[in-house]
Order: sequence, then C-alpha cells, then structure tokens
Amino acid sequence: MSLNTISNIGVNIQEKATVIWNVADMLRGPFKPHEYGLVILPMTVVKRFNDCLMPTHNKVQEAYQNVKHLAVIDGFLTTASGYQFYNISKFTFDSLVTDPQNIEANFRDYLAGFSSNI
Repeated sequence: MSLNTISNIGVNIQEKATVIWNVADMLRGPFKPHEYGLVILPMTVVKRFNDCLMPTHNKVQEAYQNVKHLAVIDGFLTTASGYQFYNISKFTFDSLVTDPQNIEANFRDYLAGFSSNI
C-alpha cells in the first residue's frame, strides 16, 4: 500500500470521526455524555442503511405497492433494493426532517419499515 493511499485512508477516517463528534455536540442538550454511545452508534448504522437504500427507494415503494397483497414479499423487495434488506416506509432521512412536528411518529414508522432481518 502506498504512502498516499494510507494518507487518504487517514483523512477519510478523520472526516467520519468529525461527523460523529459534530452529532455528539448536537446531542448535548437531550443526552448526557455517557449516553452518546447509546444514540450515536445506532443512528450511524441506521443512517448508513438509509444511504445504501436511497438510490432504490422509489423502486422499492413501487414493488411494495405491487406485492403487498401477497403472502411472501421479501424476494421481490430485496430484488428491488439490490440488498438483502429493504425499507417499505415512505420516509427517508431527508423527508423526516421536513416535518419536525411529527418526527418521532414518522421516525418510528421509518424504523418499522425495515425488513425483519434488520
């Protein structure tokens, strides 16, 4: 591995660490510092799932509308998502923030929309 590649990896890790610590700074009000890990890691994972599924979100929504009446739908939805998991909620991280008055209920709906293997 070249020195330039190693340097780039270090920068990439530093950028991700900066993002996580910026989130931690925003959580200061509602959460105590010892509680950050209970929120940051799960939210980072959920955000990563969201980012993976974004390109096929509309395709999964369409597939779900076509197969929701069937007894077994996982195969159709994993094919539509391109992953071994999917989310059938109409919400995404982007759409959640557009309705701050209902963000808790909408976020619960979003989490419930993930396939059972998540």
